[in-house]
Order: sequence, then structure tokens, then C-alpha cells
Amino acid sequence: MRRYGLSDSQWERIKDLLPGREGHVGGTAADNRLFVEAVLYRYRAGIPWRDLPVRFGDWKNVHRRLRRWCEGGVIERIFRHLAADRDNEYMMIDSTIVRAHQHSAGARKKGARIRLSGGPVAD
Repeated sequence: MRRYGLSDSQWERIKDLLPGREGHVGGTAADNRLFVEAVLYRYRAGIPWRDLPVRFGDWKNVHRRLRRWCEGGVIERIFRHLAADRDNEYMMIDSTIVRAHQHSAGARKKGARIRLSGGPVAD
């Protein structure tokens, strides 16, 4: 398995939810797995779309296809399917990947002075 790629068991869980699958109305997409891995790679690596590796194809096409899937409800359908599984550790988020901005923690700005409120001083 490549870095940021899907394992075979993960792919088996979502492949039947995607448009363009075998036996589905419309064209058959031979690269659904590659596309899903491209999207995961982009978001997990935190890179701009333009920096998507060439092995995933043209970044504009990947972005366009993701936008269409979002507008068509495909991504939400996948998320709801995965969220229904109580043992799905893959979708969990913990504090090691969620960062708060320094100002949200009450950090002082450089050179900031502390103003006294003018109220009574505690002894």
C-alpha cells in the first residue's frame, strides 16, 4: 500500500457507493480507486491541488471530479456509510491533527500591555 493510499479492505467498503462502477448506469470509470487515493493524498499531505503528484493524473481533472461528486452527494453518501460503522477507527479525529490558532488559546500578543480594569485590588 502506498503512503496515504487505501487498503484493500477500505476500498471494498466504499467501491459500491461510487458512480462509474461496473454495472452502473453511465460510463464505467476504471480509475475510481486512483481518484479516491488522489483526494486522500491531497488532504492528508496538506498540499495545494497544483502539487498533486503526476501519478494521479491532471490535478484540474481530479479537482473537477471531486467538486462534481460533492455537488452530487457522493462524498456525503460515503461519509454517512462509513460513519454508520461504530468500529470505524479510520474516520476518528484526535487532537494530534486538529490545531488551534495561537490566539484561540489566549496567548499574549508581542508587546501587549496588561491593562488594569480600574476595579478594587485584591489584598
